[in-house]
Amino acid sequence: MMRLRVSGVLLSGFLVLGGCMHTTPVSLYQLDGGSITVPVAEKGVAVLLGPVSVADYLQRDTLLQRQLDGTLSEARDARWAGSLAADIDQQLLRQLASRLDTQRVVLAPATAGFVPEARVSLTLTRLDSGPQRPAVLEGQWRLSGSDGKLVDSRLVSLQELHDGSISDQVRAQSLLIQQLVEQMAVAIKENKPVQAQQVTPRPRPKPPQVRPVEPPVQTAPSIPVAEPIRESEVFRF
Repeated sequence: MMRLRVSGVLLSGFLVLGGCMHTTPVSLYQLDGGSITVPVAEKGVAVLLGPVSVADYLQRDTLLQRQLDGTLSEARDARWAGSLAADIDQQLLRQLASRLDTQRVVLAPATAGFVPEARVSLTLTRLDSGPQRPAVLEGQWRLSGSDGKLVDSRLVSLQELHDGSISDQVRAQSLLIQQLVEQMAVAIKENKPVQAQQVTPRPRPKPPQVRPVEPPVQTAPSIPVAEPIRESEVFRF
């Protein structure tokens, strides 16, 4: 019995060591925001970003690969560095603020006292790629004004090619997010009702100047000039 127990322990140890020796290191990836310039001025259009709805399969740290038959499988040696959905939120926030040059971009729900001049909501139904499949982004964004009324909406379907490696797939997916943000930024800039505009009050027209009526100049009544009466001549005979 003792020999069997020792052999079993040794066998288990060899299996553990063998598993450790064949463990493949896992690489962690994040989306790339490109060349983002952090706005310095606090003034700018106030944008409420959200709600941002992401498909269920994207709400994890697993990096999925789209196969030729359309199925998804986990990458063996690659993962997202944290939640992909949270990474998408931060990329949208920072890139939109950079393109609009405004510090006043807030993720929904808005904090107390924040009055948005534009509201952008997003539904992201797909963001993936595969060794032999291009990177694909699908979804829909909606733009509303300060009064909550819809002013623009667009269904989005974008694709980006890559060389098949995981790192280049992440690069391609990052470019798709950048293209998506560019669409939303352009829509905010072009829709004048959404942007805050300083309206200069028009000056009130001045009432027409009424000249005072001058009283007529009173002149002294003309006195007829008395002419001397010529005496009639008297003739004597």
